[in-house]
Amino acid sequence: MTEARTSAEGGMETSYGFRQVAEGEKQPLVNDVFHKVAKRYDIMNDVMSGGMHRVWKDALVATLNPRKDENYKVLDVAGGTGDIAFRILEASGRKAHATVLDINGSMLAVGAERAAKLGLSDHLTFVEANAEELPFEANSFDAYTIAFGIRNVPRIDVALKEAYRVLKRGGRLLVLEFSEVDLPMLTRLYDEWSFNAIPRFGKMITGDSEPYQYLVESIRKFPNQENFAAMIRSAGFSRVTYTNYTGGIAALHSGWKL
Repeated sequence: MTEARTSAEGGMETSYGFRQVAEGEKQPLVNDVFHKVAKRYDIMNDVMSGGMHRVWKDALVATLNPRKDENYKVLDVAGGTGDIAFRILEASGRKAHATVLDINGSMLAVGAERAAKLGLSDHLTFVEANAEELPFEANSFDAYTIAFGIRNVPRIDVALKEAYRVLKRGGRLLVLEFSEVDLPMLTRLYDEWSFNAIPRFGKMITGDSEPYQYLVESIRKFPNQENFAAMIRSAGFSRVTYTNYTGGIAALHSGWKL
């Protein structure tokens, strides 16, 4: 594990990229990042992943394999633009219902507009709320998904416990997140791309490199695969596993509420 990374013991709650901030300061700073990039969120992910985020997201939905059932309910957290939720609904034959939760109203506005254009609004609920304090009753959802969002939550341990609380018995947690590369040659290339190219492209696309600099740094601070798996277990989940994608650039973590 690189020296910059936090561990299963915590540390992300006071980490704004490589910068240490006081407890309670991170969330407003992160909110500002996503207000700035909301309308270009897909472009941002294309830049950061070389377009691979689309393949990884498809793999998440394939792993979930949502039931073609009107009673199947999934909660997609930090998914304001609807990218994961739309995929899940299509995979369910437009039978399931997805609740998209995001703390950022700008992201949710983009998602709601896209849903209307795709004719999916009747199958979706958009909720502006904090992942650390979900406004739902216990045992409400069959699945909880979050893609490239958990590292932006200050108190990850609290968010994972909330995920466990709102899932039904037998429900599944799936977390897709950038992680630790496990191939030395790829690590060097990825570092060059991340710290040199991505902020430059970000400035070209949005006129501001700072949001991209934060996002790159936050990836390096996030716990590696084993440490994050330990955090999921600590929240109460069973049968915790992870699958690396593209040499560990991203990883899909899975856990069950049994």
